[in-house]
Amino acid sequence: MTHTRLLLIGTLATLLATGPAVAHADDGPSVPPGTEASASAPVDLDANDPDLKLPDGATLAEPKVLDIKSVVEDQSGDERREDTNTDVKFALQAEVLFGKDSAKIGAQARARIADIAEEIKVQNATRIRVFGFTDNLGSSAHGDVLSRKRANAVHGILVQELSDANLTYEVRGYGEDYPIADNSTEAGRKKNRRVEISFPRGEN
Repeated sequence: MTHTRLLLIGTLATLLATGPAVAHADDGPSVPPGTEASASAPVDLDANDPDLKLPDGATLAEPKVLDIKSVVEDQSGDERREDTNTDVKFALQAEVLFGKDSAKIGAQARARIADIAEEIKVQNATRIRVFGFTDNLGSSAHGDVLSRKRANAVHGILVQELSDANLTYEVRGYGEDYPIADNSTEAGRKKNRRVEISFPRGEN
């Protein structure tokens, strides 16, 4: 990947939930990675400890576990990779994979998905999520259907590339839910039209 920028930001650690192996997108999607509740704190804190020097009457908030997330995005914004201590997630813009209002994958897009399949092998992952998203143009129902079809299409390529019956897939379409950018601009809508492929890091 060329002309990348690397951002290190602290985020809440997330737990990657697994679903049953599916061949098509589910109608009742779970929450995408990154929106789950944070993990419990590794140590207990005493809210009454005088060394904490809280003002009179103040109490500590619930402790949170922070994770470091590495985000690499190419200059065009067409592709994004996020790494945490536990997960790897690729986000590919719909224009990279499909024609307008289409779920048909071209040869160049197949090669890009094949590269991600190689990374899945490197990480020795056994659980893979493929989630489709759209912008908020058009009807919500149409976006739901299109995002499911696109997720299914990417899932189909991964199955061909990985050829492993032991892999578990969760394939879902969220339509216009969970935007990552402002839908009021075309630049933002382009980022929201995406397919995300995520999996746990380094399972052995």
